Amino acid sequence: MKVAVIGGTGLIGSKVVEKLNAHGHEAVPAAPQTGCNTITNEGVDEAIAGADVVVDVSNSPSFADDDVLDFFTTSTGNLIEAAKKAGVGHYVALSVVGCDRLPDSGYLRAKVAQEKLIAESGIPHCIVRATQFFEFGKSIADAATVNGEVHLPPAYFQPMASDDVAAAVGRQAVGAPVDGVVEVGGPEKFRMSEFVAGALERIGDPRVVVSDPHAKYFGTEIDDQSLVPGPDARLGETTYDAWVAASAR
Repeated sequence: MKVAVIGGTGLIGSKVVEKLNAHGHEAVPAAPQTGCNTITNEGVDEAIAGADVVVDVSNSPSFADDDVLDFFTTSTGNLIEAAKKAGVGHYVALSVVGCDRLPDSGYLRAKVAQEKLIAESGIPHCIVRATQFFEFGKSIADAATVNGEVHLPPAYFQPMASDDVAAAVGRQAVGAPVDGVVEVGGPEKFRMSEFVAGALERIGDPRVVVSDPHAKYFGTEIDDQSLVPGPDARLGETTYDAWVAASAR
């Protein structure tokens, strides 16, 4: 099976390419570095030509509300058009658990807009909504830092290893289209403020984490259900402790 992986040189995309190729498929990374720019449409037709499946794990370079909405709608529109011309039989995109529950977040509104375009494209598809990644503990802290302190809510979330995200995306790519949403998450719940405090301590970052139920997570307040996957979610096997141990090697 030939799979065009949009965003195939990034954290998730490179792992998807590696896993699919290891299982005998032909996964081809497509990104600006390979001559495929989904915003300008340069190289998109060429990247998708001959593909049985398109996997989109690309991300916006800017998280500003207008920028991220423009990125996902323009990029997805160009990809859908190219996929239709190429006769692609399955379109798989990576999205975010809870995106449809948090309209105050500009980033998550943009992901909902992306999902809608794909769902209405007429192409058999699967939206893989994943929880946050273990790797992004520091990034969460950076986005929530005010005057040197990290302000985060104590709400539950259920982060997962990027390897498990890539495996989930790869499984959907080579499986039958579900024409809907599949949720994936980590095996354990954590209080976000406690998780990030531990992540910073692990890397020797001296910032103090302030637990505040009204602190915003990428522009929106969250509660214990906002970012937790539902009962039918497929959970990764990698625990945070196992991931930390592996990362230290």
